[in-house]
Amino acid sequence: MTESTAELSRFIGVMARLRRECPWDARQTHRSLVRYLVEEACEVVDAIEAGDDTDLREELGDLLLQVVFHATIAAESDRFDLEDVARGIADKLIERHPWVFGDAGVPDDLNATWEAGKKAAKGRDSAIDGIPESLSALTRAAKVFSRMRSHGVPVDIPHADEPVEADEVGRQALALVARAQASGIDPEQAVRDALREFETGVRRAEQAN
Repeated sequence: MTESTAELSRFIGVMARLRRECPWDARQTHRSLVRYLVEEACEVVDAIEAGDDTDLREELGDLLLQVVFHATIAAESDRFDLEDVARGIADKLIERHPWVFGDAGVPDDLNATWEAGKKAAKGRDSAIDGIPESLSALTRAAKVFSRMRSHGVPVDIPHADEPVEADEVGRQALALVARAQASGIDPEQAVRDALREFETGVRRAEQAN
């Protein structure tokens, strides 16, 4: 057993004991842990952007705790365990990378190939199916456009393909947020509403074709 495998086994044992002997850990559910999962993911992002390896290592540990916690809860009712989680993601990566684990050539568009594989595996009807509803409106919008381009669906927004620099995006987005706030508009909700209407149009266009 390697040192890394030994530490993971120790970690799993620690989590199992906490579920048995700590009142707080014992009463947690998948649903009660959602906010911690979101918080820990955001703290990982903060550590990455700060460029601090010590913080990043710690925050990745906290995020791993959430994965192990959820797998431990599931294992208690014989639904799945951490080994099942690891097996599933390893199998998925092997299946989605035939140019690494098989004889296929490297595709010209890796992102489009990945998205096509996801769509086929999950039986999705639309290019934008499966995008989490809980994402922020801006992040979800970026994902919608990425999916559309990967699946060859035209983005029907004026100047959508014109190049732009990151600082310009930041300045213009901030200016719009400031204008929205001054006008009593929730910018997050405004983008979410516009995106929902846009997605409806995308699905209609896909069904028409």
